[in-house]
Amino acid sequence: MPSALQAFLQELATQRWDDHRYYHQSRINQTLHLISALSFLVAYGVLFFDPALAALIGWLVSMVTRQTGHYLFEPRGFDALNQVSDEYKERVKVGYNMQRKTLLLSVWVLLPATLWFEPALFGLIEPGEGTAGFWHHLGLAWLALGVTGFALRVLYLCIKRSPLTGLAWMTKILTDPFHDVVLYHKSPLALLRGELIDPMPHVRHS
Repeated sequence: MPSALQAFLQELATQRWDDHRYYHQSRINQTLHLISALSFLVAYGVLFFDPALAALIGWLVSMVTRQTGHYLFEPRGFDALNQVSDEYKERVKVGYNMQRKTLLLSVWVLLPATLWFEPALFGLIEPGEGTAGFWHHLGLAWLALGVTGFALRVLYLCIKRSPLTGLAWMTKILTDPFHDVVLYHKSPLALLRGELIDPMPHVRHS
């Protein structure tokens, strides 16, 4: 296997490993990520024939469930499992840490109000007709937000860290729905058994 491909796969594996062990210890969070992943896969399919609807599914179902898990259920503070502080995890996070997520989600929340009071988005688009038109334009606006936030982070990582880091993170984000289904498909059963925190023996043994 060429060394460049080996380096890429290793970087991708490292980013996935750190994301899992640092930010997905709660079984509730894992279960919500499973729901998020499945709805993202639906959105991927819808994207080919209705991008606006795909964005609505992605933001209102996939992102709401995903970020609810992070904000409400994932443990914060000192991480005894990995023996690192929350500040350390936030500092080394390759993608969107909690601070960056909060900024992105703030823009997401403001977009509907902006579109409601300014249907033409200050002359950038034609105003939508009725409720259906509003939701269609909102979906496209949220799609643009997602693509922009994604592209800017990839560009930032390529410049500030390395193209390898940026491309690996891009690949991770695009394939996360598939990976999360494999990783967390048993989490609902564990949650039903009353297991709120994943003991993660694979992390302890590493």
